[in-house]
Amino acid sequence: MGRHSLPDGLRRGVTAPRSHTRRRSVALATGLVLAVVGGTAVAVDGGLLSFGSSCWDSSVRLRIAAAPGIAPALKDAADYARDNDVTSDGSCLDIRVSAQDTYKITDALRSKSKSATDFEVWVPDSSVWVNRVTADGQSVPVTPAGNVAISPVGVAMIPTAAKSLGWPRKTYSWTELAGATMTSDRLKLGAGDPSRSATGLLALTQLAETAGRTKGGDTLAAATAKALSQRTSDSDSQLLDTLPRDLSGTEQGNPKRNQALILSEQAAFAYNASADSGDDLDLFYPKDGAPRLDHPFALVDEPTLTTDESRAALRFMTLLGEPQGRKILEKHGFRTDEDDIPAETVAGAGGRAPQPYKDVPERPATDKAVEEALGMWTITVQSARLTTVVDASSSMSDPVPGTSESRMNVTKAALLQALATFTPEDEIGLWKFSTKLDGKRDYRVLVPTDRLGDQVGGTTQRDRLSAAFSDLKPVKNGATGLYDTTLAAYKAATAAYTKGKFNAVVLLTDGVNEDPGSISRSRLIAELREATDPQRPVPLIAIAVGPAADKNELNKIAEATGGSGHLVTDPSQIHSVILKAVVQAGDKS
Repeated sequence: MGRHSLPDGLRRGVTAPRSHTRRRSVALATGLVLAVVGGTAVAVDGGLLSFGSSCWDSSVRLRIAAAPGIAPALKDAADYARDNDVTSDGSCLDIRVSAQDTYKITDALRSKSKSATDFEVWVPDSSVWVNRVTADGQSVPVTPAGNVAISPVGVAMIPTAAKSLGWPRKTYSWTELAGATMTSDRLKLGAGDPSRSATGLLALTQLAETAGRTKGGDTLAAATAKALSQRTSDSDSQLLDTLPRDLSGTEQGNPKRNQALILSEQAAFAYNASADSGDDLDLFYPKDGAPRLDHPFALVDEPTLTTDESRAALRFMTLLGEPQGRKILEKHGFRTDEDDIPAETVAGAGGRAPQPYKDVPERPATDKAVEEALGMWTITVQSARLTTVVDASSSMSDPVPGTSESRMNVTKAALLQALATFTPEDEIGLWKFSTKLDGKRDYRVLVPTDRLGDQVGGTTQRDRLSAAFSDLKPVKNGATGLYDTTLAAYKAATAAYTKGKFNAVVLLTDGVNEDPGSISRSRLIAELREATDPQRPVPLIAIAVGPAADKNELNKIAEATGGSGHLVTDPSQIHSVILKAVVQAGDKS
C-alpha cells in the first residue's frame, strides 16, 4: 500500500483550520515552572547555548525515567543538548534518559520503593499517572512542571480491515467502532491493559462516557470491556506484536491475531516508519474526539533536589519547547502544538482526511470518570463476587436534600445502574437489614449471591436482582441493625469465597447502629479481624448515605477487613463510589 498521502487541505498547502482549543506550544508552561522552583525564571533565561567546552567543568547530571514511547525522542534531545553545549546557569546538561514502563514507576512512587528515587525527572505518557500518585497522599511527591508532547488515541487497523469499514471516508464514534469490531469474527480488537496502559484507559473512559449517553450504553461499555479483556497487552510495543506478521491469508485470518488496535497516533507513526511496504496501519480518529496522551514533565521528590538539578531539569523541559526540541519530537511522531499539527505526523500514522484528526472530546476526562472506567475494568477483567447489603430502616424514606426522591429510591436507581456494568460471569447477591427483620435477626437474604448469567425457571440471576432492587422499601418504624448484620454478611461472604474473583461485601447505611441487643463495636471489629484471611481477601466496602451516617465509624469497621469507608451525601454517587472502592481494594491486594 505504501506511505499514505497527506491529509486533505494540508496536502494542497492550505492552512488547516484552527482547533477550538487555545493555541499553545505544549512544552511551555511558564506559570507552572515559576511556581515549582524559586528563581526558575533566572535559570530559564540563563539557559543559553554555549559554544565553548568550559561548561563541562561544572555539568549537571539528571536522570529521567520516561515512558517507552517518548524515551527515544528525549534521548535525541539529550544528545542535542550535549552536542551543542546547552547550559543551565553556565553548566552543561548531562541528561541520562531511560525507558521504563509507566505503571511500574507509578507503583514504585506509590509504595515509596528504593527505585522511586533513582531519577530526578519523570515523563509518563499521561497525566492520569501523575494524578494517581499525587492523589495517594502517601507517595513520593511529584511536581508537574508542564507538558512536552501530545499524541491522540485512535483505532489503528491493518489495510484490509480498514477498507472493510470504509476508511478513510467513513467516520465512526467510539461506540460504533467498538460495535463494528464486536460484530465481526474477522476483526479482532486489541488494547493496552487499562490498569497498565494510559492509551487503553483513556479510550475505555471515552467509550464509557460516550456509551453512557445512549440507552443501554452502560451494558455496551461493559460488554466491550469484557471483550477487550480477552485481548489486552501490557504496553503498546507488546500490543503491536499481536498484529498479523505478514500479508498471507493464514496470518490475516489467524484468530489469535488482532486486526485492529487501540493505539496512540505516535505509536502508529513509529510502527509505520519501520513497517514493510504494504504493512502500514490505517488510523481511525473517532468523530466524538480522540483523547490525548499529554506527556507531563514532573520533578520527583523536588524538595530533595539541589537548586542546580531543579533548574537544569526545567531548562531541559524548555529546550523541548524551542524550535529544535519541537523538531526532534515531531520527527518521532509527536504533536507539539494543539493547533499546528504537522501533516507528516498524521499521514505517517496512517491518518487521512476526512478522518477528524483534529477533533478532541467535548470535555476532557475527569479524574472521577477515569476512576469509574478503571473500576469497571477491574470488575470486568477479574469478575466479581459481591454481597450487597442495603439499609431498609425507616430513615431511608427521608428525602435527598434538594430533590423529591427518597434515599431509598435514589439508592435503588444507583444499584440498578451499577448492576448494568457487571457481566454474566459476575456473582451478585442482595441482603436488606433493619431491626428484628426476620424473627430475632436484623437481616434477611433476598437474593443469594450467585452468577448473573445463571437461570432458574427461565429467570436469570440478573433479572431476579433487578426485581429485588426495584422492590426495596423502607421498613416502617424500623431502626438500623448495623453490627449484627455486618458480621453475619461478612462471615457468609468469607465462607463462600470464590478463588479468581474479586470478593467483597458492599454495605450501604444511612445511620448508626440502633439495636441495643446487638454485639458491641469493639467485638464486631475483633471478630471481623479474626474472620479476615489475607490469602482469601474479602474487603468490606462500607458506604455511609446521608448526614446521619457515621463515616468514621464505618471506616474503622471496614479497615478491619482491608476495606474502606465512604461518605456520599447523594445516593446517586453510590455507583461511582463502589467502582472507586474496588480500585482501592485492588491496589491493596
